[in-house]
Amino acid sequence: MTSEKKAPVLSVQEFRQVVAASRTHDNANRNVALLYFSVALGLRAKELSQLKLQDVLAPNGTIKDEVLLTRSTTKGRKQRLIYLTNKDVRKALTAYLKERGQNGTSLNPGAPLFKSRKGSGFSPNTMQMLFKRMYIWAGLDQASSHSGRRTFATSLIEHGADIKAVSTLMGHASVAMTARYIEDNPVRLRRMCEDVQLGI
Repeated sequence: MTSEKKAPVLSVQEFRQVVAASRTHDNANRNVALLYFSVALGLRAKELSQLKLQDVLAPNGTIKDEVLLTRSTTKGRKQRLIYLTNKDVRKALTAYLKERGQNGTSLNPGAPLFKSRKGSGFSPNTMQMLFKRMYIWAGLDQASSHSGRRTFATSLIEHGADIKAVSTLMGHASVAMTARYIEDNPVRLRRMCEDVQLGI
């Protein structure tokens, strides 16, 4: 039985490429915010499609530091926290919300965070299709909404995070599941071997 092909992990250059391409199309601020939520927070298409304004905004209108993803929102009904503490994520979200408010679009707390062109929310399927289009615009035809999630996990490991912490952030039931998301980088592996201290 052949194994299912994994969505590719994005390099920093490829991520910048898809952000730049998305800025040249309609709904640029929304799409850039979606890309940051996917790659820097590791959210699934289903989770992105179900976020509400009240999930990310405090009653006084400021962006929260933590967002609780409920069991009904996540795959496997595993509740978890995501952290809106990354300055690039906050900058992208702020630009999108500012534009949305200026356009007179509803900022009702119960409204979908990410609105479609029709003004309604996305379904998980239409969210996946939007990500596919954004990657095609950037010439990354093999990438999908799952590329952001795999990139998130791989990047955390490459920057020294332990796999248990990554598993918690991903909302996985086991580190074995998380390990399947991580793509080994030959440069990182070489550097690790160079750094081994043998005491000889």
